[in-house]
Amino acid sequence: MFVPLPNEKKCKDSYAIQTHRVFPNDLNSFGALFGGKLMALIDDTASIAVSRHCRIPTMTASTDSLDFLHPIYENDAVTVEAYVSGTGKKSMEVFVKVTGEDLETGEHYLAATCFMTFVVVKVNETFTSVPQIIPESTEEKMIHKGYKKRRENRLRELSFNKELGQYITQQLPNLIEDNK
Repeated sequence: MFVPLPNEKKCKDSYAIQTHRVFPNDLNSFGALFGGKLMALIDDTASIAVSRHCRIPTMTASTDSLDFLHPIYENDAVTVEAYVSGTGKKSMEVFVKVTGEDLETGEHYLAATCFMTFVVVKVNETFTSVPQIIPESTEEKMIHKGYKKRRENRLRELSFNKELGQYITQQLPNLIEDNK
Protein backbone atom coordinates (compact mmCIF):
# COMPACT_ATOMS: atom_id res chain seq x y z
CA MET A 1 0.00 0.00 0.00
CA PHE A 2 1.37 3.43 -0.98
CA VAL A 3 1.66 6.00 1.79
CA PRO A 4 2.73 9.46 0.62
CA LEU A 5 5.63 11.12 2.44
CA PRO A 6 4.85 14.22 4.46
CA ASN A 7 6.59 17.45 3.39
CA GLU A 8 8.31 17.84 6.74
CA LYS A 9 9.01 15.88 9.90
CA LYS A 10 10.49 16.64 13.28
CA CYS A 11 13.99 15.46 14.15
CA LYS A 12 12.54 13.45 17.02
CA ASP A 13 10.40 11.44 14.57
CA SER A 14 13.60 9.82 13.30
CA TYR A 15 15.25 9.34 16.70
CA ALA A 16 16.95 5.94 17.13
CA ILE A 17 18.91 4.66 20.11
CA GLN A 18 20.89 1.51 20.91
CA THR A 19 22.76 0.57 24.07
CA HIS A 20 25.35 -2.20 24.34
CA ARG A 21 27.80 -3.49 26.93
CA VAL A 22 31.46 -3.49 25.87
CA PHE A 23 32.87 -7.01 26.16
CA PRO A 24 36.52 -8.16 25.99
CA ASN A 25 36.20 -9.23 22.34
CA ASP A 26 35.11 -5.64 21.45
CA LEU A 27 38.42 -4.11 22.57
CA ASN A 28 41.41 -2.81 20.65
CA SER A 29 45.00 -3.37 21.78
CA PHE A 30 44.75 -0.36 24.13
CA GLY A 31 41.82 -1.81 26.09
CA ALA A 32 39.16 0.50 24.63
CA LEU A 33 36.24 -0.19 22.29
CA PHE A 34 37.58 -0.94 18.80
CA GLY A 35 36.81 1.98 16.46
CA GLY A 36 35.55 -0.32 13.70
CA LYS A 37 33.04 -1.90 16.09
CA LEU A 38 31.80 1.55 17.08
CA MET A 39 31.54 2.56 13.42
CA ALA A 40 29.33 -0.46 12.73
CA LEU A 41 27.05 0.47 15.65
CA ILE A 42 26.89 4.06 14.40
CA ASP A 43 26.00 3.03 10.84
CA ASP A 44 23.34 0.60 12.08
CA THR A 45 21.68 3.17 14.36
CA ALA A 46 21.86 5.94 11.74
CA SER A 47 20.24 3.66 9.16
CA ILE A 48 17.27 3.16 11.49
CA ALA A 49 16.91 6.93 11.94
CA VAL A 50 16.88 7.43 8.16
CA SER A 51 14.31 4.67 7.66
CA ARG A 52 12.07 6.27 10.26
CA HIS A 53 12.41 9.61 8.50
CA CYS A 54 11.58 8.60 4.95
CA ARG A 55 10.36 4.95 4.93
CA ILE A 56 11.99 4.30 1.56
CA PRO A 57 15.15 2.34 0.63
CA THR A 58 18.37 4.22 1.40
CA MET A 59 22.05 3.48 1.77
CA THR A 60 25.04 5.05 3.45
CA ALA A 61 26.76 7.52 1.12
CA SER A 62 29.46 8.75 3.49
CA THR A 63 30.70 9.08 7.00
CA ASP A 64 31.34 12.79 6.90
CA SER A 65 33.11 13.08 10.22
CA LEU A 66 33.66 10.85 13.20
CA ASP A 67 35.38 12.34 16.19
CA PHE A 68 36.47 10.02 18.99
CA LEU A 69 36.35 12.17 22.13
CA HIS A 70 36.72 9.70 25.00
CA PRO A 71 37.63 5.99 25.07
CA ILE A 72 34.94 3.50 26.03
CA TYR A 73 36.29 0.74 28.24
CA GLU A 74 35.46 -2.89 28.96
CA ASN A 75 32.21 -3.38 30.88
CA ASP A 76 31.09 0.20 30.18
CA ALA A 77 27.84 0.71 28.30
CA VAL A 78 27.96 2.43 24.93
CA THR A 79 24.84 4.26 23.78
CA VAL A 80 24.46 5.40 20.18
CA GLU A 81 21.76 8.00 19.48
CA ALA A 82 20.93 9.21 15.97
CA TYR A 83 18.47 11.49 14.22
CA VAL A 84 18.11 13.15 10.83
CA SER A 85 19.55 16.66 11.10
CA GLY A 86 19.25 17.94 7.53
CA THR A 87 17.81 16.95 4.17
CA GLY A 88 18.31 17.53 0.48
CA LYS A 89 16.03 16.23 -2.24
CA LYS A 90 17.31 12.62 -2.07
CA SER A 91 19.86 12.85 0.74
CA MET A 92 19.74 13.00 4.51
CA GLU A 93 22.37 14.04 7.01
CA VAL A 94 22.29 12.12 10.28
CA PHE A 95 23.80 13.38 13.51
CA VAL A 96 25.03 10.66 15.83
CA LYS A 97 26.20 11.06 19.40
CA VAL A 98 27.87 8.30 21.33
CA THR A 99 27.91 8.27 25.10
CA GLY A 100 29.66 5.92 27.44
CA GLU A 101 28.56 4.93 30.90
CA ASP A 102 30.73 3.50 33.62
CA LEU A 103 28.30 0.86 34.87
CA GLU A 104 30.00 0.69 38.28
CA THR A 105 29.81 4.42 39.09
CA GLY A 106 26.98 5.56 36.81
CA GLU A 107 29.20 8.29 35.29
CA HIS A 108 28.18 9.29 31.74
CA TYR A 109 30.55 10.84 29.21
CA LEU A 110 30.43 11.99 25.60
CA ALA A 111 32.56 9.47 23.71
CA ALA A 112 32.10 10.46 20.06
CA THR A 113 30.11 12.52 17.57
CA CYS A 114 29.50 11.76 13.94
CA PHE A 115 27.77 13.10 10.84
CA MET A 116 26.74 10.68 8.11
CA THR A 117 24.98 11.06 4.79
CA PHE A 118 22.44 8.60 3.43
CA VAL A 119 20.87 8.69 -0.02
CA VAL A 120 17.63 7.36 -1.45
CA VAL A 121 18.37 4.43 -3.77
CA LYS A 122 14.97 3.39 -5.01
CA VAL A 123 12.10 5.75 -5.71
CA ASN A 124 8.68 5.21 -7.17
CA GLU A 125 6.92 7.46 -9.66
CA THR A 126 5.27 9.51 -6.90
CA PHE A 127 8.52 10.44 -5.12
CA THR A 128 9.35 14.14 -5.04
CA SER A 129 11.78 14.50 -2.14
CA VAL A 130 12.48 13.32 1.38
CA PRO A 131 10.67 15.31 4.09
CA GLN A 132 12.36 18.47 5.33
CA ILE A 133 13.46 18.65 8.97
CA ILE A 134 11.92 20.64 11.79
CA PRO A 135 14.38 20.94 14.70
CA GLU A 136 12.83 21.61 18.11
CA SER A 137 15.29 21.14 20.96
CA THR A 138 18.27 23.42 21.56
CA GLU A 139 20.61 20.64 20.43
CA GLU A 140 18.61 19.91 17.26
CA LYS A 141 18.50 23.61 16.35
CA MET A 142 22.25 23.99 16.85
CA ILE A 143 23.05 20.88 14.81
CA HIS A 144 20.60 21.82 12.04
CA LYS A 145 21.94 25.38 11.89
CA GLY A 146 25.25 24.13 10.43
CA TYR A 147 23.66 21.75 7.90
CA LYS A 148 23.97 23.93 4.78
CA LYS A 149 27.66 24.65 5.37
CA ARG A 150 28.42 20.97 6.07
CA ARG A 151 26.53 19.99 2.90
CA GLU A 152 28.52 22.48 0.81
CA ASN A 153 31.75 21.05 2.24
CA ARG A 154 30.62 17.47 1.53
CA LEU A 155 29.74 18.27 -2.08
CA ARG A 156 33.08 20.02 -2.60
CA GLU A 157 34.96 17.02 -1.15
CA LEU A 158 32.89 14.60 -3.24
CA SER A 159 33.78 16.51 -6.39
CA PHE A 160 37.46 16.47 -5.47
CA ASN A 161 37.38 12.75 -4.67
CA LYS A 162 35.67 11.94 -7.97
CA GLU A 163 38.41 13.83 -9.80
CA LEU A 164 41.09 12.13 -7.70
CA GLY A 165 39.52 8.77 -8.54
CA GLN A 166 40.53 9.24 -12.17
CA TYR A 167 44.19 8.98 -11.11
CA ILE A 168 43.92 6.07 -8.70
CA THR A 169 44.96 2.75 -10.15
CA GLN A 170 42.75 -0.24 -9.64
CA GLN A 171 45.35 -2.71 -10.80
CA LEU A 172 46.82 -4.94 -8.12
CA PRO A 173 50.56 -4.63 -7.68
CA ASN A 174 52.70 -7.49 -8.88
CA LEU A 175 54.16 -8.47 -5.53
CA ILE A 176 56.40 -11.19 -6.94
CA GLU A 177 58.06 -8.74 -9.34
CA ASP A 178 58.42 -6.08 -6.62
CA ASN A 179 60.26 -8.44 -4.25
CA LYS A 180 63.06 -9.28 -6.69
